Amino acid sequence: MRVYLGSDHAGYELKMHLVNHLAKQGHDVVDVGPHVYDPEDDYPAFCLNTGAKVVADEGSFGIVIGGSGNGEAIAANKVDGVRAALVWRAEIAQLARQHNDANVISIGAREHTLDEATSFVDTFLATQFSGNPRHSRRIDQMTEWEKTRELPKLPS
Repeated sequence: MRVYLGSDHAGYELKMHLVNHLAKQGHDVVDVGPHVYDPEDDYPAFCLNTGAKVVADEGSFGIVIGGSGNGEAIAANKVDGVRAALVWRAEIAQLARQHNDANVISIGAREHTLDEATSFVDTFLATQFSGNPRHSRRIDQMTEWEKTRELPKLPS
């Protein structure tokens, strides 16, 4: 499975760890950057590019990493077709895939150990979307918004 990874300086160490971990597991890993540690870099370019690569490569996944993971999830979610979930427990990673068909995971490197964060990624990548009709319906509503920019009707 192809996995794209992008971070900022706060997520650089975790990104490099995950690049090696995922490659050893046999994944096709693409490091979107940064490729060197720069304490002054900004996450939007790395996260937007990671999201765009995931959307352009059907069936792939993305991982965005920063200090808290919040800004990284926000940035990645600006790309139409990205469903990025901020994950702080393995159970949340599993639910993001099962219920939301998330294709990008966002992690706060300052909030978790390397082992914890690795377990989130492993769980995320190992979990399938449930295909449950109510979850599919909700995803379809978001996809329609991305295509038309027309707000869905509110229930009466």
